[in-house]
Amino acid sequence: MGSYLPRTAHESGPPIPGIIGSSPAMEEVYRTTRRVARSNASVLLLGETGTGKELIATAIHHLSNRATGPFVRVNCGALSESLLESELFGHVHGAFTGAIKNRTGRFEAAHTGTIFLDEINSTSRMLQVKLLRVLQEREFERVGDTQTIQVDVRVIAASNRNLLQMVDDHGFREDLYWRLNVVPIEIPPLRHRREDIPELVAHFLNHYSELNDRYVVHIQREALDALQNYHWPGNVRELQNYVERAVVMADGDELTLDLLPPAVVGREQPRKLERGIDLEALTYEVVQQGLSTAAPDEDSLHAKIVDRVERELIAQVMLSCNNVQTKAAARLGINRNTLHKKLKEYDLETPL
Repeated sequence: MGSYLPRTAHESGPPIPGIIGSSPAMEEVYRTTRRVARSNASVLLLGETGTGKELIATAIHHLSNRATGPFVRVNCGALSESLLESELFGHVHGAFTGAIKNRTGRFEAAHTGTIFLDEINSTSRMLQVKLLRVLQEREFERVGDTQTIQVDVRVIAASNRNLLQMVDDHGFREDLYWRLNVVPIEIPPLRHRREDIPELVAHFLNHYSELNDRYVVHIQREALDALQNYHWPGNVRELQNYVERAVVMADGDELTLDLLPPAVVGREQPRKLERGIDLEALTYEVVQQGLSTAAPDEDSLHAKIVDRVERELIAQVMLSCNNVQTKAAARLGINRNTLHKKLKEYDLETPL
């Protein structure tokens, strides 16, 4: 990647070429990116799969004082524990079966630059100990060696899982979490910045038209409406995939509704949400399913959708509180009289 002119923390717009979007949510990301870039602080990028965490990591590096140094990417979720340890820290000849020669690790390769640890949530507790030492002491040993190696590396990590929740569940070390989370940057999902979709579509149309020697540069109004109304569980990466497919399959110069997948145009139920999708996404799917099963002229949607969700919520909270109404009311944030009325309304009263 080429060099970039320095920018101030007060500038607006994407910090480097290739990042698309001018929504308020993304402008906040850009401001934080520029501000943190000039420091040596560790950065933790948080966001769902496909939101563009690697692009922001790249921007931080290229706007930093380490821009002339290496930018090394490691996908921690793509390798087994033993292979990842060797990939990160290197190994010496004979360290394990198949180690036929000394090998430099990615931390050494990133010396004087930046290392980007994607899917840091996939690392084992044992490996987290070694990562913590590199962050604290700036030193490590290759696998199978006793010689300590000093490194000058800035660490940017990324996770598509809630790391603090993983800490609570004993799946991630708390001390490492606080070392990584000096400056957190949350990348918004595409459904939280729908105003960026036209700009993203235009960018991908131009890119894939050029790549495939096509000329698909227009988009049908109905097609754009469908894209803006879709929920995007796969975020920008999913949008990119659909636009590329449309460019390849288009007969003319326009992206039309028939070129989009059934789920986008409403002819198919949205795919099931994967682990890690937020509560808002789950709520969206519940409402979508309720609407899809309702008659066009049905006038009881509130009872059909909202009341059912409320009934299930109260039932589960009551169960978790051993049917103690005072305790359940406190958890729900309502007074005991209101809870008693709703228990009666939803036929959830327990016999004495």
